[in-house]
Amino acid sequence: MSNSKIAFKIEPQDNVATALTELYCEEVQLRGAEGGIIMALERIPEGHKIATKDIKKGENIIKYNVPIGRSTENIKKGAWISLHCMESIYDKRSSHLDSVTGKPTDIKYE
Repeated sequence: MSNSKIAFKIEPQDNVATALTELYCEEVQLRGAEGGIIMALERIPEGHKIATKDIKKGENIIKYNVPIGRSTENIKKGAWISLHCMESIYDKRSSHLDSVTGKPTDIKYE
């Protein structure tokens, strides 16, 4: 695959990989703990997570073989995973952050 896009899966048990470049609706090579190709279903910003399997609402999001959050909706393999479809199990405040920038959405600065 020339000009391949790459996502890195850290541990075999993870259900996400990290996009090493911005992804669009295109084939993505998995590297790291798992090889293969998955299809990005949407724009995924560099450094963000892509689902490596279907994840049901309420299932844990696993990265580093550690649950880092819980899905708030059904997520398809190849979809972007961020705060729009998951909640942190460590920090309830994260539900008030913009899914791309991380900027608080519940605080008005004047």
